[in-house]
Amino acid sequence: MKKIAKIILAILTRLTLKQFKPKIVGVTGSVGKTSTKDAVALVLSSKFKVRASWENYNNEIGLPLSVLGGSNPKKNIVAWIWLVIKSLVRLFGSYPEILVLEFGADRPGDIAYLNNWVKKLDAAAITDIGVSHMEFYPSQQALVKEKFAIAKIVVPSGVVALNLDSPKVFDNRHLVSKPISGFGFSQQAQIRATDFNLLESKEGWGVNFKIHHKGTVVPVFLPNTAGRPAVYAALAAAAVGLHFGLNLVDISQALKKYQSPRGRLRIIAGIKHTIIIDDTYNAAPSSTIAALDALKMVAAGRTLAALGSMAELGKAEEQGIAEVALKLLEAGVNGVFLVGQQADRMEKQLEAMKFSGKTWKFKTADEAGIPIQTELKPSDTILIKGSQASRMEKIVKEIMAEPLAAPKLLVRQSSEWLDKM
Repeated sequence: MKKIAKIILAILTRLTLKQFKPKIVGVTGSVGKTSTKDAVALVLSSKFKVRASWENYNNEIGLPLSVLGGSNPKKNIVAWIWLVIKSLVRLFGSYPEILVLEFGADRPGDIAYLNNWVKKLDAAAITDIGVSHMEFYPSQQALVKEKFAIAKIVVPSGVVALNLDSPKVFDNRHLVSKPISGFGFSQQAQIRATDFNLLESKEGWGVNFKIHHKGTVVPVFLPNTAGRPAVYAALAAAAVGLHFGLNLVDISQALKKYQSPRGRLRIIAGIKHTIIIDDTYNAAPSSTIAALDALKMVAAGRTLAALGSMAELGKAEEQGIAEVALKLLEAGVNGVFLVGQQADRMEKQLEAMKFSGKTWKFKTADEAGIPIQTELKPSDTILIKGSQASRMEKIVKEIMAEPLAAPKLLVRQSSEWLDKM
């Protein structure tokens, strides 16, 4: 079924791109792809007609569906026929001026394969490269080269936005032969953030910072989010927006409407007057460390963390566990609920580091929900994070003050079919 689907999608995608010739922006990295893709699309939408990949449609099935504007046909032959008909009809209608597409890579050659679908990009952004997604790569440098392959199809007049705060991205920027627009908090970034603050207002939490570019400085506020990951998404969006002719004031105004995707450092009211930091979409060492920084900034009372396993680390798993354990100590977390296959190893690592807080272990998120609910006390702040397979959003639903709002606020598993076809 998957082979047939790919053939159908290849034909329809090439017809669509040949017919409409849209500008295309590609986004890749180990973490932050979806948030960055959404921020780029939001900024560009202030001036252009834009379509972005839906949620994390970033593989050989999801990316062409994003080009086609198709919905989820699953394994339903009637739905596939209907997709073909609609795609052919759309060839005679209107089409977005710009596509913002997410490029995922789990195995060597994935980016090259997706490059072959798209053929050329007018801009690309590489968010961060850490030790996640290492399961099928012989070394971290192999993963770096995989991610940087997206730059190969950027047109000579295009731009490649690079997160210069990511050591692996910074150290390998020489792999890009096209114009580079570096972003980050570092002095070397052409698009630089300063004065970062986490603010609480009547409307909820958000992050405030300033963007600097060629002597111009503008303030930016991103609502309903916490931590630096959203800032990096906004900076990447600024880099792409500037390339497409927007100015920093336009970009700042557009970012006021930014909504952090579900399960990405969203702050939710919890039971017993507690605060939940919902970061359950996925987990890697770097993103877990960033989330623990956010926990420390938000908390007014006791701090707790419920951590599921970090998937696809491969040979870097022990390193990743050690890095997170060290951050738990540095952040002064009072208690840690460990869920899944890495729980034993994380507990041993914490014991070796003489962690002074409490630890609890559970096989699944379902088992952890009630014990966490029992342990919570008024004024606690709890971070909940884990890879998708851990289903840590179930814990959020268990302890959120308004569980009936879960369908609107929490991570959905609706795109799992993309990996199972």
